Amino acid sequence: MTSSASRRRPEWAGRNYSLLTSAAFITNLGSQGALIAAAFAVLENGGDGGDVGLVAAARTLPLVVFLLIGGAVADRLPRHRVMVAANTLNCVSQGLFAVLVLTGEPRLWQMMLLTALGGTGQAFFSPAAEGMLLSTVSGEQAGRAFAVFRMAMQGAALGGAALGGAMVATVGPGWVLAADAVAFAVAGSLRSFLDVSHIPVRGAGGGLLADLREGWQEVSGRPWLWGIVVQFSIANAVVAAADAVYGPLVARDHLGGAGPWGLALGFFGAGTVGGALLMTRWKPRRLLLSGVLCVFPLALPSAALAIPTPVGVLCAVMFLTGVTLEVFGVSWMTALHQEIPEDKLSRVSAYDWFGSVAMVPLATALAGPAESAFGRSEALWGCSALVALVTAAVLLVPDVRNLRRVSKPVVRAAPAPAPASASADAERPVGGLG
Repeated sequence: MTSSASRRRPEWAGRNYSLLTSAAFITNLGSQGALIAAAFAVLENGGDGGDVGLVAAARTLPLVVFLLIGGAVADRLPRHRVMVAANTLNCVSQGLFAVLVLTGEPRLWQMMLLTALGGTGQAFFSPAAEGMLLSTVSGEQAGRAFAVFRMAMQGAALGGAALGGAMVATVGPGWVLAADAVAFAVAGSLRSFLDVSHIPVRGAGGGLLADLREGWQEVSGRPWLWGIVVQFSIANAVVAAADAVYGPLVARDHLGGAGPWGLALGFFGAGTVGGALLMTRWKPRRLLLSGVLCVFPLALPSAALAIPTPVGVLCAVMFLTGVTLEVFGVSWMTALHQEIPEDKLSRVSAYDWFGSVAMVPLATALAGPAESAFGRSEALWGCSALVALVTAAVLLVPDVRNLRRVSKPVVRAAPAPAPASASADAERPVGGLG
């Protein structure tokens, strides 16, 4: 007998969708605070901007190394098992990081090692989670499903950033890291109950290299896809340097510490919630043109930090950026869902994520030396200019300007069969742009 809760849910919001949304909310709530906690753990133990950058780079480097392998694995193994294993690794690494911070004076190499383990887990989690979502949400309501999921996820970012900043200021970064470890444990437990029976079993292929080659052919044959991946490989790198390295330093020197910086990140989270809410109603016909135009405001936070503006102005800028960036995020997911064959979704997602994070370790590691060579404000202005430049450049690609939303489901190569029930839903991983 159908429960009253099931009757109230829309068709695309079944059991899997509910589990995945709950798990993503929990992990994003913990992870947003942990990002702040990791930076201030370094600073409170005698580190400087260069050390913060090294720890941030240590997380991203294994993400770059293992992403493509993670995508190939996720297109072969049950995706929910890959996600649970990755959550377990994240839980263990964050738990050990918390113990080190709470019980003594962690050394830089220890913090780098543990954040590297977390990045390894994310490398396998992200392609599996994105492939699962894109393969199971179907029909004309796909864009709304993505928007609602992202609204819940970004709502957690709103609370997590503000709460994390406040907790770092009051109880210290160690307890925030411990809470993040618990969040990964709970989320992994929820994901273990996912049903993937609706996804066709893939036959034996030609091996890992052949899988990676097929994924690359899918990406390289679509100018809109690789063009935006290149755009975000640069934009994400400079934004990561600004947020992970310069942001905490500006907050410490001019804004009053972790609390105001957490508040600003919370306003960004509020903006993403607003943007996702907007996208539950708005269906832009030219998916990528609308989305890419909304990336230009991503240049504004770095400019605000370069001045630096008062906390109120910075919060307003972060809110606007969150709104517009979420318009891009939903449009991008809808385009991938519409255009990419189901059996290649995780591999294409892996190349997407690889491009998005490939230059982040270099950018974060060089953030400290760049500050020493040019000055912090000048480095931040450079970040802002690069974001605007690469966003303008990708608009020169005709497919970016012309790709249109289809009003009916697209018949794609190797399509997934229609799900037998409303339980065939999945999720978009936390973090990442483009």
